[in-house]
Amino acid sequence: MMTSLRPIILVEDNPDDERLTIRALRRGNIVNEILVARNGEEALEMVLNANPLPSVVLLDLKLPKVEGLEVLRQIRANERTHKLPVVVLTSSSEEGDIIGSYDLGANSYVRKPVETDKFTEAIRQLGMYWAVINELPEVRKP
Repeated sequence: MMTSLRPIILVEDNPDDERLTIRALRRGNIVNEILVARNGEEALEMVLNANPLPSVVLLDLKLPKVEGLEVLRQIRANERTHKLPVVVLTSSSEEGDIIGSYDLGANSYVRKPVETDKFTEAIRQLGMYWAVINELPEVRKP
């Protein structure tokens, strides 16, 4: 059964990382709409009010206004979004961030590679898995 593509929500406050991520997804032939939130407050509004729900949220941790772990906590606390795939995509390799992300229900934790080629390939693989390969449950209307 072919369903319409759900968008990808990218939560990223760094314009360079935003551009690189979108370019990598497009190079990986990911055609889903990509919605960008540039701070935690925008991310929560976008995710909690999304219709349809996105196929995945790519969530940076170090964000203005509302920090990434708090965004994740609120996504998981909401009945409509608690099963939504959330991939933490961050430059942080701090053990506390990794443990905190998984404790709050992150589906994956990916540290952004510094080298552009490795970054592009990592994002392409993420997009392919979460937007194309991964199966999502049907969302019931509230």
